[in-house]
Amino acid sequence: MEYMPGTASLIDEINKKLLVVLRDGRTLIGILRSIDQFANLVLHRTIERIHVGRQYGDIPRGVFVVRGENVVLLGEIDTENESTHSLEEVSIDEILEAQRDEQLKNQEEEKTRNKKLLERGLQPHGEQGIDEFP
Repeated sequence: MEYMPGTASLIDEINKKLLVVLRDGRTLIGILRSIDQFANLVLHRTIERIHVGRQYGDIPRGVFVVRGENVVLLGEIDTENESTHSLEEVSIDEILEAQRDEQLKNQEEEKTRNKKLLERGLQPHGEQGIDEFP
């Protein structure tokens, strides 16, 4: 097939199982059913996969519409080798709890880092010292 620029190149991916990473960090896996000129995607039988360490859990999401500007990465999943991975699947409740624990740990590390930066007279990332308007 000839080269097609832009989103037209996604036509070959219709009805294939894809992994999509979004700007907010979420990972979706689903069957691509439709695209448009803005790279908006319609995924069918979609799951949201959450990874924490060597564990993962899948949350069923059904039909999922993804706005093209939110796609960071998109790739076809090799369905023949899909189950040959070294990760442990856990329940939704377990992975959500592990995700919460990881987020709390990251927040504590960020607080510690910011405190150390302030002690050295440096401004932590994201705090520019701009006054808020009333």
